[in-house]
Amino acid sequence: MLKKGEIDSKKMLVKDVFKMWFRIPEYQRPYVWGYEEITDLLDDLSFAHSEKPDSEYFLGSFVFQAKPADPGLGRKFPENDLLDGQQRMTTLLLLMAVIRDLSNDPSIKNKCQEYIFQEADKVEKIPERVRVVFAIRDVVQEFIDQYVKTKDGTSDEKAIEQIAKKTQDVSVRNMAEAILEIREYFKQEGASKPDELLTFIANNVLMIYVATENLEDAFRMFTILNNRGIPLRNSDILKSLNLGALETEKDKLKYAKLWEEAEGELGDDFDRFLNYIRTILVKEKARLSLLQEFEDKIYDPKEKDKSTGKKKPALLKKGKDTFLLVEKYLKHYKALLGGQNYDEVGKSFEFDNLIKVMLTGLPSTDWVPPLLRYFDKFNYDRLYELLTKLDNKFSGDWIAQYSPTERIEAMNNVIKAIDTSKRPDDVFRSGCFNIDKDSFARILEGLVYGKRFVLYMLLKLDYLYQNHDQKMHFETLSVEHILPQTPAEDSRWIKDFAPKVREEWTHRLGNLVLITRRKNTSQGRLDYKEKVNKYFSKSIDTCPNSLRVLQKYKSWTPTELKENHKTVFENILKHYEIKV
Repeated sequence: MLKKGEIDSKKMLVKDVFKMWFRIPEYQRPYVWGYEEITDLLDDLSFAHSEKPDSEYFLGSFVFQAKPADPGLGRKFPENDLLDGQQRMTTLLLLMAVIRDLSNDPSIKNKCQEYIFQEADKVEKIPERVRVVFAIRDVVQEFIDQYVKTKDGTSDEKAIEQIAKKTQDVSVRNMAEAILEIREYFKQEGASKPDELLTFIANNVLMIYVATENLEDAFRMFTILNNRGIPLRNSDILKSLNLGALETEKDKLKYAKLWEEAEGELGDDFDRFLNYIRTILVKEKARLSLLQEFEDKIYDPKEKDKSTGKKKPALLKKGKDTFLLVEKYLKHYKALLGGQNYDEVGKSFEFDNLIKVMLTGLPSTDWVPPLLRYFDKFNYDRLYELLTKLDNKFSGDWIAQYSPTERIEAMNNVIKAIDTSKRPDDVFRSGCFNIDKDSFARILEGLVYGKRFVLYMLLKLDYLYQNHDQKMHFETLSVEHILPQTPAEDSRWIKDFAPKVREEWTHRLGNLVLITRRKNTSQGRLDYKEKVNKYFSKSIDTCPNSLRVLQKYKSWTPTELKENHKTVFENILKHYEIKV
């Protein structure tokens, strides 16, 4: 029991976390985790289970406001309002339900049920309670009751698929898709067995909680943990360790100033920048905190070399060597991402424009470490070619639905190829940029609207049609249909496009363009000529592909749509070096 005004913080195993009760308060946002976050979590848990089955694994922290029982306020039992950690906690709840339904072991099924909810006991007057309750979200609680709390609830995949497609509730849709994704994950070859993974999670996976009865204190702790407002961040401790390894006060002052200036200049991106350096050195997916990665993988590797059986050598020394490396890569980072490479890359903004497109549209910046490493070794020699291939590889794998872990591994393979190459040509001939051409083309040829990559591919088309004597400019971007999704019954669209044609072609790439303002549904339904004059003409001034379409086509019937689709599709395939 917390005392008034007390802030408590402890580490707990997952099996103990799920003996507690949590409430997602009304002011919290919906459950928003998707494919990327869920597969990342499952990959990390499975990796820890298979590689270090007897070690503890830290999953993260959560913050809650402890609310004691108060019948006067309608609280018959203690509750914990979850301020931070609901995405992870909800995903674990869904994972328990899936493991329960996949297992054939009655003891595993029963244990999962205990983690999901407490059964009622009339004798001891214990009520039925779900471990995670979603306040004022009746539709979410109904979904939990039917498909998570109920045995075999997650096994009805067809019903869950229909819910994911039809529901208007964001949390329910994402929960339904998460269940399907988790079930699909366990079907993969080499995946951890559900029963074994549950045992590992329950007994080896740790979380840290921060708790207080005072809502203001709880919010303050939430803000500190999320905005890095505490003095000792991972990067701060890393700085301290390296300053302590310097021999002279002069060096300490010099490198402390360098570090602090970099923090001030990069702001929230500084820790990400340090992670880029970590990736360049380790060439593996990060599975620990930034500090632990430097301590256990770089300064004093704990792993043994499989070929020799001996402890791996240090990749970098603490102190001056670390600061010099940070200083060097900081210069590379600012040069490459600073947008001032016109003179260095063929008197053109091709390089800077592609960087802008990648930073805007790609799902992560895992492509930055190989770019930095190449520049460190070969400077500007064929740098634009390198960036193009990096982009094609990373975006190609993303569109072909490779997992985040697979995409990271592909970028690490590029770094390895750079490390072992004597000349740029060796890098390009290494095979590290090959993509799954068939999957890429098949997915891009189909119904793409609503896919996460569609905005990026339209940006890429703008890039391909851009005059690179000038920098690309775009702030607000929206994806707009030319043939509208819901044309008016008396419109020209209905006359020109049969229902089957609309169904087949409305959401394909050739019918989509970018506009530089928010969508306007009423104007978006106008007939083509009116739409061009009243809507598009004011919204596409910096979108080269959109301008091309509207200048070339004076009408928009199935003929023009299919012709444009063929044009853009073949243009993209050519850029990705895929034969039509």
